Amino acid sequence: MDKEAISKIQKAAESSIEQAKSLEELERIRIKVFGRKGELTQILRGLSSLPIEERKEIGRLANLAKEQLTARLAARKVELETSQATTEDKIDVTLPGYRLWRGSRHPITQTLDEILAIFVGMGYQEELGPEIETEWYNYDALNFPPDHPARDMIACFYLGQGLLLRSHTSPVQIRVMERKKPPIRIVAPGRVFRPDAFDASHSPVFYQVEGLYVDEGVSMADLKGTLEVFSKKMFGEKTKIRFSPSYFPFTEPSAELAILCVVCEGQGCKTCKNSGWLEILGCGMVHPKVLENVGYDSVKYTGFAFGMGVERIAMIKYAIDDIRLFYENDLRFLEQF
Repeated sequence: MDKEAISKIQKAAESSIEQAKSLEELERIRIKVFGRKGELTQILRGLSSLPIEERKEIGRLANLAKEQLTARLAARKVELETSQATTEDKIDVTLPGYRLWRGSRHPITQTLDEILAIFVGMGYQEELGPEIETEWYNYDALNFPPDHPARDMIACFYLGQGLLLRSHTSPVQIRVMERKKPPIRIVAPGRVFRPDAFDASHSPVFYQVEGLYVDEGVSMADLKGTLEVFSKKMFGEKTKIRFSPSYFPFTEPSAELAILCVVCEGQGCKTCKNSGWLEILGCGMVHPKVLENVGYDSVKYTGFAFGMGVERIAMIKYAIDDIRLFYENDLRFLEQF
């Protein structure tokens, strides 16, 4: 064992490292030199058999060679990794391109856009409002009495200091009427929040569209004509509609609009609960008290309002029986739209 052997091992290793073309080849060189039976490892293990003076010198040279070769291996590894990454990143423009995955609008978005397009086509303007509302806008201005069940803690999300997450988009109507004079013809889309159980037909967060038309001489006939046009454009020209009496604090008279069941065509089925009809929205003539709350002359002006759940419209239109499907992000469901 002498200095020449160490020098020979180092030079051979340096040459091999320089010529290495892959990380696998570099690893084989490392094992050959530094492995358990590696050339330099054997020299270091044999130091104990040498005279003390020779041991010191040979040990110094062997450790120096080990340090230099380790540094060279690390540097060459970085070079090869960089070269490999650059090669992988290269684009061969002669190859055919990959087909892009085409997305589509969510069915709720599609339905909402379709609803808005129908009413905009009838001269309505889209208006938006805040999702965090005051009790005045959400209840008081809309003629909800102080003891109305809709004000209960189990019916809405109170935030404190007179604020709550809006339980419907009707507050937008109040905000618009406060800043504009009749005639007003608007639709107000948006998310609403109610502490309902998340089941097949309920969700604590869902979308609504409210409509409002206020002017001189607006009548129930105008409301009926408007919603008949909407129903036929949304569900087809052969759609039959039915109005039935109902109650809402902010309209008088009030009604529920239903369409002939799109599944059984009025014969009675599970979807329509054997009634032959599907309720799609609530509506009515704006209560005079609501008009007075925004400073309108309730003798001079009349109006109608309506409100619908977007998810319900989508479920009826596309024959979907579980609202939760809209929110599970299952591509097997979403790619159908």
